[in-house]
Amino acid sequence: MLVARIRIADRPGPVSISTFRDIRLFVAAYEERSFTAAARREHATQSGVSQHIRKLEEGLRVRLFVRNKGRVAPTPAGDSYYRHCIELLNTHAKATSAVRRHGTGLDGEIVIGLMPTMTRCALAPVLARFIDRHPNVVVRVVEGYSAALTEQVLAGQLEFAVVPAFPGAAGLKSRLFLRTPELLVSSARSPFVHLAPVRLADLGPLKLVVPSKANTRRNLIETYLATNGVRVERTLELDAMLGTLDFVARTDWVAILPALMMATETRRRSFCINPIVGPPFSLDLVLIEPSRRPMAPAVKAFLEMLEAESARLNRGWEKRVA
Repeated sequence: MLVARIRIADRPGPVSISTFRDIRLFVAAYEERSFTAAARREHATQSGVSQHIRKLEEGLRVRLFVRNKGRVAPTPAGDSYYRHCIELLNTHAKATSAVRRHGTGLDGEIVIGLMPTMTRCALAPVLARFIDRHPNVVVRVVEGYSAALTEQVLAGQLEFAVVPAFPGAAGLKSRLFLRTPELLVSSARSPFVHLAPVRLADLGPLKLVVPSKANTRRNLIETYLATNGVRVERTLELDAMLGTLDFVARTDWVAILPALMMATETRRRSFCINPIVGPPFSLDLVLIEPSRRPMAPAVKAFLEMLEAESARLNRGWEKRVA
């Protein structure tokens, strides 16, 4: 049973130990000004309320009520005690409510790995919904590029990761997560028409920001450029997505980036975004997880939300490219 310990420091005597039941009965008697009415309100008997109040007064060594023909009136000590009891009951109610919220949904801890492709637009709404639905799950998200995330999944440090498609490796289970179009991203001041499809081979020599060779997308981009006659004046290797976006926004350099990470740019003009056509260029993202252990329920729940949100964001771009 929870108890409230109240010591009257300036009076000698034993510590008064009051249960929450004592306190609720006192508060009811104070507010109703009647032990009989307090008993009805708290589903007790009149004699029971009277005994609880007398026990409180004996323990506190101070009179809380003046009794007068069935009615009671609080003393100054009763007024003071009431104010503190209300604070205590409010705090207890808030604590109980907060803990009960954690009793809904799943529990546990999950650690997942995502590339900037996933974290820029898809992650935040998923995290908000998941935490609201499963408040007792501890979520950790590790952001990184494909090589590092793959190593961490193999080592068992991550429950899963989403990376560009690759041939696979022993110890990993993988499946297609999403196919998302690749986009040409340039400054909002670029000469291109925002959201208009472009054929890269028809453009002038590009100054192109690319990921490093350790990034799976680098080989995919170079293969597309070479097989489709795209002219490149110069490349700049940059394995920092925030830095890439900031650099492109400030200069006449361009980047080729997955549509999934640029989903919000259809509504705002921070960049000029152009779907790539003739032929279309897309990125296959795969889900990888350790083959030696099954997914926990909390991990599955998070993954389902992540897939649904990613598919929702991707649908708009698929229509534009088509």
